[in-house]
Amino acid sequence: MTAQQKLQQKLNQNLHICVGLDTDFNKIPKHIKNNSSPIIEFNKIIIENTYKDAAAYKINFAFYEKDGSKGIDNLYKTLELIPNDVLTIADAKRGDIGNTSQMYAESIYNHFHFDSVTLHPYMGFDSLNPFLDYEDKINFILALTSNKGSEDFEKLKISDGKFLYQKVIEKIVEWNKNQNCGLVFGATNSSELRDNISLIKNLHVLLPGVGAQGGSMEDVVKIFKDNNSNSFLINVSRSLIYADSTVEFASVTSKIIKDYNSLIKSLS
Repeated sequence: MTAQQKLQQKLNQNLHICVGLDTDFNKIPKHIKNNSSPIIEFNKIIIENTYKDAAAYKINFAFYEKDGSKGIDNLYKTLELIPNDVLTIADAKRGDIGNTSQMYAESIYNHFHFDSVTLHPYMGFDSLNPFLDYEDKINFILALTSNKGSEDFEKLKISDGKFLYQKVIEKIVEWNKNQNCGLVFGATNSSELRDNISLIKNLHVLLPGVGAQGGSMEDVVKIFKDNNSNSFLINVSRSLIYADSTVEFASVTSKIIKDYNSLIKSLS
């Protein structure tokens, strides 16, 4: 099954939540910390209690790479826990020139076997082309992010009067010849999303920033629904996986993702 088929299958079920596995040992419940493999045990419980209601899982490489070989082993084992019909996203923000980008693409897609990846476009088309050659994957390219620093470059006006992030969106649409491009658009930028939704066309959109970063799920969903688009993934990390620190955290997490889905359906 291609990445596009996996995602579309979930979107057709009106499932739009991407569970962010930004797993931090310092934040997991205390009773899990005594486990011989606390990160794996925590991820296992989260996945078991969300996979029926999730559209995707996004694994942030930084939270695993920081622990060296042990962390990479945790990444492997976490991937094995995710059902094969659920999209996996490598949140690695790759993008480099020539053979370097080729090696990154082979790592993400041939070695780790992720379905998709996050990429940054600053170095242009040739830095992303090795990823775009994988026609059965989805490449989520940064357009407008949810952090304060997005003002530094992404929202700069260029010579034709457009913002830089708008030019990026136009380029992503142009690069989407194999229907394997998506974009990352921070949910904290709801007014910009509303103003540019027609520019995005039929691209799949990954939206971080809901919850702990202050983005509004209601605003984001309404923008897509008002434009008859179903091609969006709302990433939720901290406000979902760390919502409860007691022995009841699994049931709390399960309830929250179900509530998110009910809210999205109610806005349809």
